[in-house]
Amino acid sequence: MRKIFAIIGICALAISCGEKKEEKKEGGFEMNRAKKEVKTETKSETVPVDLNNKGIGPITSVEFAEEIDAEMAAVGEAKYSAICTACHMANQRMIGPALAGVYDRRSPEWVMNMILNPDGMLKEDPIAQALLKEYNNAIMLNQNLSEEDARAVAEYLRTL
Repeated sequence: MRKIFAIIGICALAISCGEKKEEKKEGGFEMNRAKKEVKTETKSETVPVDLNNKGIGPITSVEFAEEIDAEMAAVGEAKYSAICTACHMANQRMIGPALAGVYDRRSPEWVMNMILNPDGMLKEDPIAQALLKEYNNAIMLNQNLSEEDARAVAEYLRTL
């Protein structure tokens, strides 16, 4: 019986915790919980933007044409839909970062090296390591894509 009262007491204490404000009203008191304003930090502010970092891997140079290659982007979209959407959405953080506007934050070479060589990038690249920390140590797995497939995904990412 004492255990039951102790558990009820603990539950009542837990429920009643929080900053309270008492106001005297006509005929009695009224309890209002004052909301604490919580400052939320956008985690992407902790990872630097670096368009000069080419990453670690086989890709040393990528040249994007001015116009998006629609055929290549379609192939890339199919790969992205089949493989990447488990962790990445275009405009929303998930297990991994949102990829819309990725080329405003990373070089095309960095993106392709991350696709092709995530293990090496996570071991040696400071931005990949910062992203790993930001996303709760969720490791990007190597999907064993060819350079051609990675280039198609990179082209698709330009359309987001």
